[in-house]
Amino acid sequence: MKKIITTFLLVSILMTFSCSDDKSRTCTTCNSPQTTSFELCQESNGNASVNGENTGVSYAVYLADLEADGTVCGSN
Repeated sequence: MKKIITTFLLVSILMTFSCSDDKSRTCTTCNSPQTTSFELCQESNGNASVNGENTGVSYAVYLADLEADGTVCGSN
């Protein structure tokens, strides 16, 4: 009985710590005739960052504006 309880507690603890917030970010390299290549990332809060600087603008909006201006972005 002790083994079952110990196993249950161990599994419960592992599940608790494995369900942390996803702090990942996704990045892509963008090229434009007007600029040098730069890194565009979608931060965990949904904002866009350029070369590590948070823009304060939604990633989707920022990317759409870049593409409308002729910038090409592709996955890393």
